[in-house]
Amino acid sequence: MRIAVVGATGRIGAQLTRTLLAEGHQVKALSRGGPALDALVAEGAQPVIGSFDTGAGDLDAIFEDVEAAFLMVKTDWSNLRGHYPAVARRFVAALKGSPVKLAVNLTAIGSDVRGDTGHFEGFHHLEEALNALTDIDLVHLRAAWFMENLLFWTEAVARHGGIGWSLDPDLKTPWVATRDIADLAAQELTHPTRERRVIREVGSEDLTMPEITALMSREIGRPVEYRFIDRTRDDIKDEYLKRFGSEENWLDDDQTIEALNSGRVRFHGERAPLPTRMEDFLRDSWAPKYLKSVADEAEPETFQTWSSRAGI
Repeated sequence: MRIAVVGATGRIGAQLTRTLLAEGHQVKALSRGGPALDALVAEGAQPVIGSFDTGAGDLDAIFEDVEAAFLMVKTDWSNLRGHYPAVARRFVAALKGSPVKLAVNLTAIGSDVRGDTGHFEGFHHLEEALNALTDIDLVHLRAAWFMENLLFWTEAVARHGGIGWSLDPDLKTPWVATRDIADLAAQELTHPTRERRVIREVGSEDLTMPEITALMSREIGRPVEYRFIDRTRDDIKDEYLKRFGSEENWLDDDQTIEALNSGRVRFHGERAPLPTRMEDFLRDSWAPKYLKSVADEAEPETFQTWSSRAGI
């Protein structure tokens, strides 16, 4: 089978590309180039230089001679409102008239909800645009929070012994490891159901933030606290805008958190079990990075580290 992979050098795309190559498929790997793409080419991938995120390169070429495609969008934090619709238009333009009969699209929890959901809103626009492609079977992989997002707080735990965030402490949210997403995408691409539109809710397990910090404590042998950050406090917002981000980013985070805390964004159906549990991820991926943060000099302060200090 001949398959195109968008974002082939990313965390998910690289594993997906290697899995498909190992199974004997031909893979066209779209990337901006560099050593990571060179490594995939050495393993048998056909390179295509370009980016749907920026519009660079001959984007029609990636789909011109393939049967199936994996699609994903890299978030542009400087253009939160406009980026996903722009990339969706590029996808649709390149897929129209192409020989692609199946596309597996990485989207996210909350993509079923229209409007004012912060980061999830872009995925809604992406799905709606792709659903207009009536000649292509589509699988939308609606992924949970990436476990890898917890790596943002290794420095905070190393320096301050806690994680500061604004999810309600009693709220269980779904989490998934990116390696499981890559494996599921490979399965969907190579063993299609031939249904016109398929929704897969992709998450390993639902956990509260205090449950996650308890698992961290057990893994590293020191207490890790979850410190709830009240985003209605003017002093928190002022510090963020002064040192860490823009008004647009603050609004996006506000809407994202509110959508989760209120339950507007959630999974709705049953999910197939996935291999990676949170404790596996913490042991294999999070703890080594945490230990490196302990050993290294402190990195420049981020909002994650500043807001994780005790007493904020």
